This record gives sequence, C-alpha cells and structure tokens, in this order.
Amino acid sequence: MDVFYGFLLLFPLFMVSVMVHEVSHGWVALFLGDPTAWKAGRLTFNPFKHIDPVGTVGLPLFLMLLRAPVVFGWARPVPVNALYFRHPRRDMLWVGAAGPLANYSLAAAAAFMLKFFQEWLPPLAIPLVRYLILVNLLLGTFNLLPIPPLDGSRVLGGLLPAHAARMLALLEKWGIVLVMALLYLGVIDRIMMPVVYHMARFLGVQ
Repeated sequence: MDVFYGFLLLFPLFMVSVMVHEVSHGWVALFLGDPTAWKAGRLTFNPFKHIDPVGTVGLPLFLMLLRAPVVFGWARPVPVNALYFRHPRRDMLWVGAAGPLANYSLAAAAAFMLKFFQEWLPPLAIPLVRYLILVNLLLGTFNLLPIPPLDGSRVLGGLLPAHAARMLALLEKWGIVLVMALLYLGVIDRIMMPVVYHMARFLGVQ
C-alpha cells in the first residue's frame, strides 16, 4: 500500500514532466512549419491527451512495485510530420532535442526554486521538488540516448550523413525491444546514472 500511495503522490509530478516534454516537441514542430500536433489537439496540458496506458501508468507503477532503483516511463508521442519542414533532417534534430531540453530546463527551474525559496516551502514540498528535479533529469537523459525511437536518435540522425541516418532509422521497429533489453541488462542504468548524478550535483540537489 505504501508503494500505491507513493505512486498517487508522485504521479502528478511525473505527468507534468512528460507533458512538458511532449508539448515542447509539438511547439517546436509548429514553429518550424508542422501543424500536425496542433491540429491533433496535442499542444495542451490536459493529461488525458497525453496518457499512454502502458508507458505513463503501467510501467512506472510496475517498477515502483518492484522497488526498482530507477522509475521511468513515457507519454503518447506527439505526432510530427517532417514533410512540412523546409529542412527535414535539421528540423527533426531540433524537434527531437526540444523534449529533453525542456526537461532539463524544468529541472533547473525547480533547483533554482529549491535553492532560493526553500525556507518558504512547506516541509512536504521539499522532497517533492527534489523528485521533480530527479525525474526531469532522468527523462531528459534517457530520451537523449541515440536509440530509435528515442529523441537522441532524431538528434543523431540530423548530424550523421544521410546514408548513415537512414540506416539508423531502420532500427526503429526494433528500438523498443532493444531499449527494454538494455534496461534489463542494466546497461542503460550504467550509462545514465553517472550523468544524472553529476547533473544533480551541479544543480545542488545531491
């Protein structure tokens, strides 16, 4: 029951973080000429527009029940149509980078609030703000891994030569299987956690 109540307490903060991530993709795509997300009604902070039953609810709750050291998940991806872009590969790079950068920005803003306004916060709010920082550092770093369909593959695809970018895109249909396998083997934890640890130290929350 403690895990269930913890999930109910922390889920809204997780939901805010994934919504900021996905909406940022959509807004950057719109700025670059793609109205797909806007027409689909996804440029909103209505959580019901972004919930993925598996990635937003099922997986985080399952990981919490297992008492996993890292709890993560995802929202429904915001639709993007690169045919609207004048420079598809370059513009997809910026769309891909927007989500992680938004998470890092939210983590930095929360750390600023914790550093300068902590004495005005209620005691219960302090660990919640720390959780908000951590979950955004985790989401940003996880999504920057260069494995399709994660955002890092969009960034890498915009930097690679066209032929290599097409080869990377071919991995997308197997991407989730690869991500889950690397998570199970602990490879992603070993890559991510030192990065998250040093970023958290830099933000003064360690």
